[in-house]
Amino acid sequence: MATALNSLGFDRAPADTRVVVAMSGGVDSSVTAALLKEQGYDVVGITLQLYDHGVAVQKKGSCCAGQDIHDARRVAEELDMPHYVLDYESRFKEQVMEDFADSYIKGETPIPCVRCNQTVKFKDLLATAQDLGADCMATGHYVQRVVGENGKAHLLRGVDDGKDQSYFLFASTQEQIDFLRFPLGGMGKHETRAHAERFGLAIADKPDSQDICFVPEGGYVSVIERLRPGAMEPGDIVDIEGNVLGQHKGIVRYTIGQRRGIGIGGTEEPLYVLKLDPARRRVIVGPKEALLTREIMVKEVSWIGEDIPEDGLKVVAKIRSTRPGVPAKLYAGEGGTARIVLLEPESGVSAGQAAVFYHDDRVLGGGWISGAVSADPRLAAA
Repeated sequence: MATALNSLGFDRAPADTRVVVAMSGGVDSSVTAALLKEQGYDVVGITLQLYDHGVAVQKKGSCCAGQDIHDARRVAEELDMPHYVLDYESRFKEQVMEDFADSYIKGETPIPCVRCNQTVKFKDLLATAQDLGADCMATGHYVQRVVGENGKAHLLRGVDDGKDQSYFLFASTQEQIDFLRFPLGGMGKHETRAHAERFGLAIADKPDSQDICFVPEGGYVSVIERLRPGAMEPGDIVDIEGNVLGQHKGIVRYTIGQRRGIGIGGTEEPLYVLKLDPARRRVIVGPKEALLTREIMVKEVSWIGEDIPEDGLKVVAKIRSTRPGVPAKLYAGEGGTARIVLLEPESGVSAGQAAVFYHDDRVLGGGWISGAVSADPRLAAA
């Protein structure tokens, strides 16, 4: 008779299954640890110190800060489970913060949380979990994992649309997804908080983190100035025809689709940032309709779906974390690149962001946006 699988998919008792939980000190990862501990698993908590602890203590409202490390440790004590704090500061600076600054200088709008998952968390931390003899690693992400007929795990959107985090995990490899577990993927946030209260966790009412952990209150410009002194080179603000409308103090201060704070007034209609040209240090502005994009190029494609046919694959493409996916056709390129043709033009597409591909709720993969073809022919020549 076959042995029944436990809730994490192993054919042994929970007590004989070791699971490392990545604990940020927030409600989600704390409840993840508590649920697994309640089910009888051999749970070990790990928290990462990702940047200077002295600075972290002064910053509230973001993950991996000093208070959050304290909160994670306190929850582990409440649950009577081992807990370790690992100093990943140098790795985080090299693999996430440096990339963040360089991307802005290149005129891109980066997503450091994806890079962090791609490198520090799902590569370095996962390896540490395996070194500790873990059978799997669990996180508090709102994403679902199911095992397909071929025995390989698939990544699905979380059931709570408002909390779904599958967009941020597109770069996960098949090997990583096979090792990872996401106990909260089938829940809504209200259920998670109810569990936190049921367990009597001290962090049950702790608010969700909003900021990028190393960018206090959205002040990314000061972070870039600290990491890349002298990067704030001035230049021209121009319209689509190339007419100079004013000057700027560094293109890193601008993002695609930005309307407020451009520094140009007195125009008949609102101006939006349409394009950033770092080579010529230009910020190109124009009307809202010129933001529309019909094709997107992506690089560093991570793919965990079936093969892409030569004549393209119909997908739903999500090109911003805060926007719903849109129908598109995906064409594979060479060297890990791909081309996305949108069935309806979209606005606000920015290099450095991620484009994630779905079939229904399943994540097929994604890549980093490297360029776009504007629906406005004037902008293509700007």
